[in-house]
Amino acid sequence: MQIYNTLTKKKEIFKPIDEKQVGMYTCGPTVYHYAHIGNLRSYIMEDVLEKELRYEGYNVKRVMNITDVGHLSSDADTGEDKMLKGAKREHKTVLEIAKFYTDAFFSDCNKLNIKRPDVVEPATNCIDEFIKMISGLLEKGYAYIAGGNVYFDTSKLDKYYTLSSHNEDDLMVGVRDDVDVDENKRNKTDFVLWFTKSKFDDQELKWDSPWGVGYPGWHIECSCISMKHLGENLDLHCGGIDNIFPHHTNEIAQSEAYIGHKWCNYWFHVHHLNDKQGKMSKSKGDFLTVSLLEKKGYNPLVYRMFCLQSHYRKPLQFSYEVLDSVAAGYKKLKNRIAKLDKEGTVNEAKAAEYKKKFIEIVGNDLNTASGITLIYDLLKDDVNDATKRYIIEDFDKVLSLDLLENENTQESSDVDSEMEQYIKERILKRAEAKKAKDFATADAIREELAAKGIVLKDTREGTTWTKA
Repeated sequence: MQIYNTLTKKKEIFKPIDEKQVGMYTCGPTVYHYAHIGNLRSYIMEDVLEKELRYEGYNVKRVMNITDVGHLSSDADTGEDKMLKGAKREHKTVLEIAKFYTDAFFSDCNKLNIKRPDVVEPATNCIDEFIKMISGLLEKGYAYIAGGNVYFDTSKLDKYYTLSSHNEDDLMVGVRDDVDVDENKRNKTDFVLWFTKSKFDDQELKWDSPWGVGYPGWHIECSCISMKHLGENLDLHCGGIDNIFPHHTNEIAQSEAYIGHKWCNYWFHVHHLNDKQGKMSKSKGDFLTVSLLEKKGYNPLVYRMFCLQSHYRKPLQFSYEVLDSVAAGYKKLKNRIAKLDKEGTVNEAKAAEYKKKFIEIVGNDLNTASGITLIYDLLKDDVNDATKRYIIEDFDKVLSLDLLENENTQESSDVDSEMEQYIKERILKRAEAKKAKDFATADAIREELAAKGIVLKDTREGTTWTKA
């Protein structure tokens, strides 16, 4: 297994601390709004990474935080609290907002075949852990109190910018002339570990602490939640490329200052999804979600395939034209696989040969596009259908594209072949009627089939049906 390590700026052979046991941490969502598909690109690729590690025989314990407190609209301790912003927008409590959007996030993940992490921990569960780490940083001289808040002192570090390409002359992300500068900071790169009412007097979620009633900064939560569940030595930390600075840079600073040694060996970052206006962002107003794609007739797994056909370390340009092309390719691929004969004996030697190829390809810094190409190579290979089906099912443990599920017949096992043929003919007739703008006939066919217990669903990949 080889992955590009942001820490060393090169591709490396992955060697976990404990041989076959991998501790994996992924930054979770700030649950103040729906996740847009740009956010979800990172979670799809992290999911593939976890599944590829498991495919290669590693035991993986994956931990994810849920940010339900402490994340400001600028990642640099400026702007409005994102959770408070969401609560004001919808006239709900912060905890109501957090619950609703946490559930929505995992619903989207389920539609995209993203495996739920082994541990999911909301930040509000870990206030004691945050206070313990902050107290330790104050005792060690890495933090200071100013204006009622507790700050991490980056000047105490020899290598603050170890993860990013920033240097001491760079301005911190989010610090511009048009935003408030925190006068309490000794250095421009210092960051807040604990806010008191001096920052947000109307903050809904507040806790007692040795420094006053308040709440934790964003960066402290990931360090504490990771150490709580994975210990002081971490194999692999993942996130979007925009997390590198300042978020992950600050995580390294506070974690290593606290424990006194190197914290995480490998850092994995997924590049942006862009639209025609640039990087996707919730701040633009309307933004693309899984639900919106569904409303437009796309199977969410088409978006997963769209992501897998590009490399995670390259920017990915989104357009509906490209997504339509992917949807057509996905449908054709599934149809080819659906026609494979299920009968026959699996050629174990051939299966082992293809598994080795798949590991060499996808295990090489998640080259998922070439992994999908390998499926097409397999379909052309001179090997029986049973072996092809077996190998594709094996690959799909990582790709998770539901390649062996035939949407038109997946719930039709109790429909005889004559009825199945009739349904297909009526769907074809309906399609012809719709093309001729004879919507009365199209609706009549839908109602006729509904009366027989057959439910039609129109998608961009065509019309599918299931038994009611």
